[in-house]
Amino acid sequence: MAARRIASSSINWSALSERVPKDQKPFYNALKARSDQYLRRVLANPEAAPKIDFAAYKSKIPIPGLVDSFQKQYDALKVPYPADKLTTAVNAQEKEMEQKVKDFIQQSNVRIQNCQAEIAKWDDVLPYEEMTMEDVKDMFPDQTLDPLRRPTFWPHTPEEQLDYKNPEEGTAAH
Repeated sequence: MAARRIASSSINWSALSERVPKDQKPFYNALKARSDQYLRRVLANPEAAPKIDFAAYKSKIPIPGLVDSFQKQYDALKVPYPADKLTTAVNAQEKEMEQKVKDFIQQSNVRIQNCQAEIAKWDDVLPYEEMTMEDVKDMFPDQTLDPLRRPTFWPHTPEEQLDYKNPEEGTAAH
């Protein structure tokens, strides 16, 4: 199997460039420069090795059969092109990652909708400057002081309440 000639890069650099974060641009530029340098080096070489003119060597070398022996050995030499064993694994990994990306996008869209609903809820709340204590109590009943249903003692920290249990001792403080 002969190696196929690389004509151009198979990477869409402009599409990739759009997705690279600003802080990663120097690394991206270095990668692109190395890739372009490699492509230029490959294209600078001929597609096939130059043919050896064995007839010219036969006319200049006086030892009979030496050039014929070299030509026979040269023609018999076949450098095997490495078999492609990784493309199927890479393609399978690509499909797996595509599915993971689709799942992540779907989960992110759900999170975005939840966040937008939360933002919409906060858009309906009165501005802090306009709230009264009654408004705060109505909007956040579990976070406000309710002396009738949940009385607390000053300084209103958990340690100062009658039902406080010390986690280290496992007993009530008072």
